[in-house]
Amino acid sequence: MMTTPTTIPPDAIVATVTTSLYLSMAAFALASSITPGPVNILVLSSGAHHGFRPSLRLVFGATAGFCLLLLLIGLGLHQLLDVFPQLTTVIQWAGVAFLLFMAAKLATASGKLGKSETHKGPSMITGAVMQWVNPKAWLASIAGMGAYAANGAPILIWEFTALYFVICFASIACWAYAGAFLRRFLRDAKRIQLFNRIMAGLLAASAAYLILG
Repeated sequence: MMTTPTTIPPDAIVATVTTSLYLSMAAFALASSITPGPVNILVLSSGAHHGFRPSLRLVFGATAGFCLLLLLIGLGLHQLLDVFPQLTTVIQWAGVAFLLFMAAKLATASGKLGKSETHKGPSMITGAVMQWVNPKAWLASIAGMGAYAANGAPILIWEFTALYFVICFASIACWAYAGAFLRRFLRDAKRIQLFNRIMAGLLAASAAYLILG
């Protein structure tokens, strides 16, 4: 007895493909956002010095800055790098200078923590600027949009950016929370200064990586 082949409804196929695409987008965003890097190092330091809530300004700025870059790359900003390839070098050296500036600030900071959760931490602008002068953020944006919105469909560009914003904010906020957790172990000036210098060293190493990588 012959059996009739099961026909999968077109809507089910579309739903499966869409779900797989969103999961792939989410995995890319998570891997790009939660791994160690100069922004996350600065957020960790901010959480340790100022607490979780004040550090959310920095988290939001870094997230918004990257997602704006991602959106503009999707809308065609990357073509500027093709027309003016020297911009890549400018971005690279601007990133190196900014990282070394932040490293110097940390290395010379006083051994004091913010007195309360309302103590003002780094600004949103600092987080956004760190993303825009980070060549790795540009490469991640180009790679992400190339992988998931290569056809230039506006709906895909906006969906990817929106999904990335949620995951990026949550990922970077984890580093702020980790820093806030470390506050309890940084009660004396010597420990704070040692922590500052370790964070400064990591930022300087990130700058060296931009030069040598």
